[in-house]
Amino acid sequence: QVQLGESGGGLVQPGGSLRLSCTASGSFFSIYVMGWYRQAPGNQRELVATIDSGGNPNYADSVKGRFTIARDHAKNAVDLHMKSLKPEDAAVYVCYADGLATAFRGFTSWGQGTRVTVSS
Repeated sequence: QVQLGESGGGLVQPGGSLRLSCTASGSFFSIYVMGWYRQAPGNQRELVATIDSGGNPNYADSVKGRFTIARDHAKNAVDLHMKSLKPEDAAVYVCYADGLATAFRGFTSWGQGTRVTVSS
């Protein structure tokens, strides 16, 4: 079982910044991808940013140039640095990870979500 602990959500004004953090814990062999998805009311869950074990980031077009994803492999953690936040960024942000639970079995894991509100 792999658990993802999230923190950093909250209320910010448009143009402000937030940093979301996610740390994996439990039983696993290795992690290939960590990242963040988000879901606003009435919308489907969408990818925000991911980073793989080689350090390659992947961003949604809507956040390119504003969000930065960073990974600490030793700590099994990933941060999402969000700048120039817009009201459209408001959503529940959910951490994601996948990899190997053992040398022979893969896993995917989702966090419980942390809410980001962008309002003046």
